[in-house]
Amino acid sequence: MHPLARRSVTKMNGLGNEIVVLDLRDSAYLLDAKSVRAIAQAPDLGFDQLMVLHAPASAGTEAYVRIYNRDGSEAGACGNGTRCVAWTLMRDTPHETLRVETRNGVLACRRDGERRFSVEMGRPKFGWQDIPLAKAVADTAAIPFPIGPGGAPLLAAAVNIGNPHAIFFVNDLDAYDLSVLGPELEHDPLFPERANISFAQIRDRNHIVVRVWERGAGLTYACGSAACAVLVAAARRGLTDRHAIVSLPGGDLTVTWRESDDQVVLAGPVELEFETILESRWFEDAA
Repeated sequence: MHPLARRSVTKMNGLGNEIVVLDLRDSAYLLDAKSVRAIAQAPDLGFDQLMVLHAPASAGTEAYVRIYNRDGSEAGACGNGTRCVAWTLMRDTPHETLRVETRNGVLACRRDGERRFSVEMGRPKFGWQDIPLAKAVADTAAIPFPIGPGGAPLLAAAVNIGNPHAIFFVNDLDAYDLSVLGPELEHDPLFPERANISFAQIRDRNHIVVRVWERGAGLTYACGSAACAVLVAAARRGLTDRHAIVSLPGGDLTVTWRESDDQVVLAGPVELEFETILESRWFEDAA
């Protein structure tokens, strides 16, 4: 029998960003890519990210969280998924705050309402080595790519908020087919670890509309780390203030880039869909 067989999982979403939470705090088992893909292919469990809880690695944290994309690759951050983890860990407790750890560091989470949570996503990184990029560029806030009309250059702002992100600010989101451009840009040689690709339209200084191609997952209704990256990139260019509503196909997230400590805070709702048990047969023929 597969080590994950008969394990309980929780299916959730954050604004349509499909999340599965698997609690392995009582086990030393580490998932491989094949097991991740098997869960993603199970009936009704298709996810954008799988959040796997392990025993805490640092004092003062509730869990060490490994984050997997549906293709089996591991991610460094998932804001919507972390809010789902916070709900999972707080639902039977009176606690209003907790801390979890990911490979990106310790993240503080807070309950803002019955199904609304906020999470401190960390400090943004702008250095080309930190994003990372394959080579130095003149300005990580304005990297030209020949994807505009007629092959004209379109500038990308690159930033790391747990994951590498590239953001293109455009006047008309409908003028760009992200289903085509997304996979091409995700795998561009400039991004040695691939990148999350966002196209963003500024509505005003406190409102941005965004579409996201998420590395390892594809088009998504919402991506929390991308929402954070977009706000940071916009504020860095002076296009918005440091607090804004970021509207994605699944709904609105609130992002604040605090001046006091450089932390980026993501807030938004979570939704419980169902809980189920993993079946051994799902792992038998996983690719």
